[in-house]
Amino acid sequence: MKRVAMMMHLCVGAASVVYGQQQSAVSDSLWNVSLQEVEVISTRATRTTPVAFTNIGKEELQKQNLGQDLPYLLSMTPSAISTSDAGAGIGYTSIRVRGTDGTRINVTANGIPINDAESHTVFWVNLPDFASSVKDMQVQRGAGTSTNGAGAFGASINMQTGELVAEPSMAFNGSYGSFNTHKETLKLGTGLINDHWSFDARLSNIATDGYIDRASVGLNSYYLQGAYYGDHTSIKLISFAGKERTYHAWNYASKEEMEQYGRRYNSCGYIYTDENGQMHFYDDQIDSYVQKNYQLLFNHQFSSAWNLNLGLHYTKGDGYYQEYKDGRSLVEYGLNPFVLDGEEVAWSDLVRKKAMDNGFGGGIFSLSYKNELLNAALGGGFNRYEGDHFGQVLWVKNYIGMLEPEHEYYRNKGTKNDGNIYLKADYQLTDGLNMYADMQYRHIKYQIEGMNDKWNSVTNDGLQRLNIDETFHFFNPKVGLNWQIDRNNRLFGSFSVAHKEPTRNNYTDGKFYEHPKQERLLDYELGYTYANSWLNLGANLYYMDYKDQLVLTGELNEIGEPLAANMPDSYRMGVELMAGVRTDFGLSWDVNATWSRNRIQNFTETLYENEDASGAKWEIHHGDTPIAFSPDFVLNNRLSYQVKKFEVSLQSQYVSKQYMSNAHQEDHVLDAYFVSNLNLAYSFKLPFVKSATIGLTIYNLFNEEYENNGYAGSGFYMDNGERVRYNYAGYAAQAGTNVLGHLSLNF
Repeated sequence: MKRVAMMMHLCVGAASVVYGQQQSAVSDSLWNVSLQEVEVISTRATRTTPVAFTNIGKEELQKQNLGQDLPYLLSMTPSAISTSDAGAGIGYTSIRVRGTDGTRINVTANGIPINDAESHTVFWVNLPDFASSVKDMQVQRGAGTSTNGAGAFGASINMQTGELVAEPSMAFNGSYGSFNTHKETLKLGTGLINDHWSFDARLSNIATDGYIDRASVGLNSYYLQGAYYGDHTSIKLISFAGKERTYHAWNYASKEEMEQYGRRYNSCGYIYTDENGQMHFYDDQIDSYVQKNYQLLFNHQFSSAWNLNLGLHYTKGDGYYQEYKDGRSLVEYGLNPFVLDGEEVAWSDLVRKKAMDNGFGGGIFSLSYKNELLNAALGGGFNRYEGDHFGQVLWVKNYIGMLEPEHEYYRNKGTKNDGNIYLKADYQLTDGLNMYADMQYRHIKYQIEGMNDKWNSVTNDGLQRLNIDETFHFFNPKVGLNWQIDRNNRLFGSFSVAHKEPTRNNYTDGKFYEHPKQERLLDYELGYTYANSWLNLGANLYYMDYKDQLVLTGELNEIGEPLAANMPDSYRMGVELMAGVRTDFGLSWDVNATWSRNRIQNFTETLYENEDASGAKWEIHHGDTPIAFSPDFVLNNRLSYQVKKFEVSLQSQYVSKQYMSNAHQEDHVLDAYFVSNLNLAYSFKLPFVKSATIGLTIYNLFNEEYENNGYAGSGFYMDNGERVRYNYAGYAAQAGTNVLGHLSLNF
């Protein structure tokens, strides 16, 4: 019966079975210690919550955590797609769920917000090897349950860290493979000391040359945790940090460039081509950032029914990206023209650095109550962000005159207060029938003051002045029913409302005197699951109705920057199907597929002559068009076989074509692709080693040539009095067949 209940829990949107966590034996003295993990558990969905979700356990993460970033470890999650700038899954990576990008995916660790307060996304490159410290994860699709931090329009990713291991432990994990990719992770744990204390540490180093030319990545990180476990109280102090140094690979390449220079071509940092046809690039075209995170988590169990969770947190970020720019106007950088060989030089090559110095901190809480019929929680949090953005000129070609070291040419500061409170309850109406209600109020105040880095090329009178002062009040209700029909069959339905404020870029790249509006989502979900001892099946229907969704329309702001405009009506609808089979002879099969239709209604595109904001405009009415980066079909498949200590698994993903703009242009398309990875692993015993595993993973087994990300743009020119449209696009090429060998030792 226990196994059946677990399977039913997993089937709700599960791409794969959540493997049971193997816990170390606990001594008799531990029976008097409450091992309640310190986590704001009210953010998690359960088997009676009418939400589509997938649980990913520690064992499943470990099997895939060989060096690639965390988004790639979620590649089997229904409706999920991962992307990589460097082409090998390490460095700047991202994840989309149901076609929504990272700015619309809420991410928390132990209930604490991880999304950047201004951009709303998670820069996974700043969390290197974080998966090695994650106990388990839950991915909720759609609006999900109320949580802290950014508004969830596509999904929520909730991570829990710090599994308690009772005995002292040490582990080493190492990988090496193609593109000089390597990973070294060392983990140490004291186990439980005096029945109450434990200390854990992790050090990680990850590096790769990247598939794309010069797309090198160097990542260092640590995770430190000290914990106290009492009879009814537990406290954790956690510190984790990441340092990254990454060569730019975000320009991507056009089809023409790939044909001329190869698929690995990278234009970032280009300086000149010499007389021998050899291209030269700037060595320090890099992104460098250090992010330090601190969490203090407190849990107290008043009784079997009442539980209190509190969390304090602070994140410090400091870094920059540096780049070579050719033929730049000196006045735009606060520099005076100079005279060289008797001629005035107003334009020159230079090196600039754009930097950030920011802090994000606050507190969260949840008070939960549970009895046989009711599971309720009152929670919320308050967070404050302060961030300085500034730019410096480090070098100017042939410059004559005084150039102050690290000459500053712009600076602005963003502040954001974000508070929320929610009340949610799951009540059993009758045997097998539960009603769910979730009410959240969220308040945001966002300000930006100072000079932007954008020169007003229309008025030519200086940098853009930022004076943003916006306040938002959001009410996000959610209701639903869950019906456990019998021990095998489950049916659920829900309706949710979600709101989302504009990002920093929506303001800085928007119109000067007309700010974007908030976005709203009405999310309808209907799901069914079946589970028995060897088979689990699931189906989830969704309709996501958007109001004022911010999308690129081709329109430019007053200084010629592309801006996102509010579209009155758009929607996403689809069906997610899941299946999993387990056999007694070691064979297992997991598959999920998503068919969807994603449309902007009555889309109007604006083109500019030669893409000049001050020139003539051409409005094109397209009717209903596909939403950018939203494939109609995604298929994930994994077939694995385990016999004794040997395991082999084949994981495949098919993604149908995607448009990279909302204008339905065939030369703005990411072609469909089908990629398979083969993993081989063998476990064995060694003296003084509890367990050892050696393996080999072959990525892109069939050497598929594909791209999983890119950009697109358009304009027009006049020819004999007729407007002629032109399109262009850049593509993020991904690596062909490549390998990674790996070794794991547990002491």
